[in-house]
Amino acid sequence: MTLKTPLGKVRGFGAAKGGTHHWWMQRLTAIALVPLVIWLVVSLVALTGANHALLVAWVANPFVATLLVLFLGAAFYHLKLGGQVVIEDYIHSEGPKMAFQILLTFFCFIVGLVSIIAVLTISFGG
Repeated sequence: MTLKTPLGKVRGFGAAKGGTHHWWMQRLTAIALVPLVIWLVVSLVALTGANHALLVAWVANPFVATLLVLFLGAAFYHLKLGGQVVIEDYIHSEGPKMAFQILLTFFCFIVGLVSIIAVLTISFGG
């Protein structure tokens, strides 16, 4: 006797197959984002009223660029994980569910990559 649903048997998902990893990754990215968001908010408040040249110089600092890349990577991965849960919980038809999962993945990957490339371009003086 098994407690898996027929769909669960076909997909091979069960306890500790994928949900646990997803849950841990969502928690770890949330923990990583706490100090990064605090740092970013404090930094941006300190830069209030700064001109473009000062902001570019700030982003060009290797320490700042590294923290920004870490923030962007963690934020977009966390967004993807959270959005995936919302889609799985609230969209019940398989077709639209798959379409939204694909759109979410592409959005997070493309916008995250473009954001990181922008930071690196400024950082390396491009």
